[in-house]
Formats: sequence, structure tokens, C-alpha cells
Amino acid sequence: MSPEAWLVERLERYGQGHLLRWWNELDAGGKAGLAAEVAAIDFAQLERLIAELVHGETVAAPPAHQVGPIEVVRLPQTDGERVALRRAAAVGGDAIAAGEVGVILVAGGSGTRLGFEGPKGTFPIGPVSSASLFQIHAEKVVALSRRFGRTIPLYIMTSPENHEATVAFFEANDRFGLDHLRLFVQGQMPAVDRASGKVLLASKDHVALSPDGHGGTLAALAAPGPGSTPSCLDEMRQRGVRTLFYFQVDNPLVRVADPTFLGLHREADAEMSFKVVERLAPEERLGVIVTVDGRPQVIEYSDLPPELAGRRHPDGRLELWAGSIAVHILERSFIERLVTEHRLPFHRAIKKVAYVDDAGQTVKPEEPNAVKFEQFIFDALPMAARSTVVETDRAGEFEPLKNAVGPDSPATVHQRMSDQFGSWLEQAGATVPRRPDGSVPFGIEISPLFALDPAELKSKIEPGLVVERPIYLH
Repeated sequence: MSPEAWLVERLERYGQGHLLRWWNELDAGGKAGLAAEVAAIDFAQLERLIAELVHGETVAAPPAHQVGPIEVVRLPQTDGERVALRRAAAVGGDAIAAGEVGVILVAGGSGTRLGFEGPKGTFPIGPVSSASLFQIHAEKVVALSRRFGRTIPLYIMTSPENHEATVAFFEANDRFGLDHLRLFVQGQMPAVDRASGKVLLASKDHVALSPDGHGGTLAALAAPGPGSTPSCLDEMRQRGVRTLFYFQVDNPLVRVADPTFLGLHREADAEMSFKVVERLAPEERLGVIVTVDGRPQVIEYSDLPPELAGRRHPDGRLELWAGSIAVHILERSFIERLVTEHRLPFHRAIKKVAYVDDAGQTVKPEEPNAVKFEQFIFDALPMAARSTVVETDRAGEFEPLKNAVGPDSPATVHQRMSDQFGSWLEQAGATVPRRPDGSVPFGIEISPLFALDPAELKSKIEPGLVVERPIYLH
């Protein structure tokens, strides 16, 4: 049976008729699935992206003379600055207690680079307990909700590839005690051949699709829920949630819904806020927050020319030092405006994508052969009427899990977590052994349900505690 005329016409109009090459070999389910995938693709938009990002010129960095450092709320150095941050924390705490704060966790990735099967959020990262990333983040939300006497709703964005596994994981663990959890799925974009711009087939009955990037969070929040139920944004509005704390699943050190950060955001009447750390080197793989012709903007590390990345002050410090750690706050009203009035730009990512060749064989390329299209949430920054950027302590809040070995691996994350919890114990009056380099020689872990910070920990441990072996306080 030939494909329906609308399907042929739609694909031929945009030069993608090859997607139906194997139509006559498909069963009824395969034909229906492929037709549904084709119907869901915005080919007019895709044609523009192929022209711009596949066949077009690479986007040029802004002129160097237009790029300058961004104003940042730095780590406190004086008593006055510490008092100001305590005031901000009170403002943020009031927002949580009023039920005006929600949390968005972006968790669409898999553990491929870790050599791990399954959603990355299910990776066991607790240095003693082997608690998963999801458990650690969820327990922070639960603990903070208890502290302020108000449920903080948690919204987790998954991808089509890991959604069902993520749902099953939370259900199997009784949602880790969360009072309000909603999982929603991000959108997808077709992957295209790097040379020709032709959409790739993952199999004879499936288009090669990939998640549309963390910027896709915004559209996914606005999309209707299952069975045309209210969108996440609609639900937030009904609950009175105004302010959303956003972060990504791979960093177990994030201070989820940090009251101080929330308070600084509120005090600035900001629509979007960023947490940053000081970049260690010009080549560090962090997006850099700068001003371009006076407007705030993030330049991805791969798009930052070496002469800008390495520009230094006379004392040797990097001039463009504010590295984004993918921790943000966004006003719900700002997101609503973005999804109705604006569209975040797409970026190209050149990747290896398996595909079906002209002979009907699956090819797993050894070199990058495809272009994926992704949106980045930080591109919303220039659209915000007001914003604020806040520095955080790298050792206290940034150690992402990305690789199986080496930097950003389970070994480095375990050590950073143990060092942090060892410091908490010392601040609470305990004695903790240290190696000559200052690191803790064994695993130390404190569940967020036991203590969220050193002050809370101090009220729960006996004075004079001596830690001599791995310990998990929970």
C-alpha cells in the first residue's frame, strides 16, 4: 500500500522524501509510527535550521570590543556583606514558606559516558550509602519543605528515552517521600546528515530523533499534560508558584532552592538569575556570562575565542571569569512570556548518530556524521528585563558527574562530597582526619534528611565526636 498523499507531499516539498524509502517493507504499526513522527516535525522550521546551521556559516562571536565582564554578587568578604546575605536568605525563606517556590530538575540524559545503563539520575553516587542522584536531590526538596512548613513541588524533565524508566524508579522508591512530584517529557528534533542536510532514519520505521536541549524545558513546561491535562505552567499558576529554581541532575552538590539565592533574586526583582563560579582556566568547559554591548549574555565555551577566553586583568585574574554552573532561577511569568512571544535560538551539535544507509543496513559511524539541533536555556538571559548573577563557592556547590574516570567522575564526586561533609562535621565540633593535601581519607556522607547545613548538623551530633572510619548520618 502506498503512503497517503499528504505524507508524500509533505516530505517531497522539503526534500525529505527518502524517509519513505522502506515504506512497503513496514507492517501496519511501523507505518503508523513513522507517519506520526513525520507529522510531528515542523519541516518549515527544520528547513531554516538546515540552511543556517548545516549549510550556513558558523555563528561568529561578538566583536571583542563589545564584550565585557558582568556585574556579580561576589562571595562575602566583610561583615556587612554577610549581613546582607542573611537578609536575602530571610526573603528567600519567606517565599518558600508562602508556597511561591517550585523546583525544576532537568534529567533527560542517560549514563552512557559513565558506562551506566539507565537514566543518569538513577546513578548511585552517595560515597557511603550509594544513594542515587535522584534520591539526594529529592531528599533536599523534602528536607527544605519540612524546614519551612510548606510543600515545594518538584518538576522533573525527562526525555522520551528515559521517561518510563524514571517513572518506574521513583515509584519503586515511594517517590523518596516527596509530597508533590510531576514528571514531564522534553521535545525532540530530527538529526540530519552533516553533509547533505537529509534527515536520518534510525531504523526503517523511525526517524533519528534526539532531545532538543535544556532550552526545551520552557516549551515542555507549557505543553499540555497527558490526556490534555493542565500544563506544568498551568498547574504552577493554580498552586500560586511564582518563582522556579532550575538545575541539572548531574551535580549532587547543588543547594536546591537555596534561600539566599532566592532572596537575592527577589530583591533584584529579577526575571532570571544565574549562579556562577570563578573559571579556573581560559579553556574550562563552562559557559561564560558576559555583557555584549551592555546587555547580559552567555557565550558557550566552545564559541568563546581564545583571545577573549584568556583576557586578563593586570593582576593576572581572568577578566571574563563568571562561569555558569547551570543553576538558575526563573519567574514563571517570564517563562510564560518567552513561550508566547519569543523562541530560543537553536544551536548545532555535531555528533555520531547511527543511521540506516541506502542499502537498508544500520551504520554506526566512527566519526561525527550528523548535526543535532539544541536549545540552551541560558539564551533566555538577554530577554529578561532584569537579572542577577551570584557567585557561589566551587568546592561547596559544583562537582558534576560526567565521566567514568578522570575529572568529573564518581571518584572525584565521592571525594568532593566527603570533603564537604567532613568540613560540616568539623564546623559542628567533630574531629575528622585529613590527608596532607587536606582531603578526607574515607567516605563521609550526610543525608539531607539528617541535616541540610552545618548549623543544623551541630544540633544533632554529640560534642567531641571523633570520626575514624566511613560514616553515613541519616
